[in-house]
Amino acid sequence: MRGWLFLSLVCVGSLFAVTGMRQFLIEPLNTPSSNAVWFLLQVLPLLLALPGALRGELRSMFMLCLISSLYFIHAVLVITDDRLFLAAAVELFFSLGLGISSAIFVRKRREQDAASADLLDEPKT
Repeated sequence: MRGWLFLSLVCVGSLFAVTGMRQFLIEPLNTPSSNAVWFLLQVLPLLLALPGALRGELRSMFMLCLISSLYFIHAVLVITDDRLFLAAAVELFFSLGLGISSAIFVRKRREQDAASADLLDEPKT
């Protein structure tokens, strides 16, 4: 289960990197402050779920699974642009990786929690 958490966190970091690369290097805005604000708005969903995800909380991992769909949709929308094709393909790959790995983490964690609850509920003879 820790492997799925690690893979999810790698995908989160990679989405940070791809978003920053696209925002600051590939298609920057006119001023550095507007670039920084727009970058912050783009990564804010990841930033909100990241503290809980670092602790392996079930709710935060579920939120990361949902948040990954935002990055997936964005990548699908911009993949047809020739300048952004490579960045969009990488974003697509890591958003899919985040969605799958966080969904598997949530599933495994719920199974583990249910199994431990069953062990606690068994009568002792």
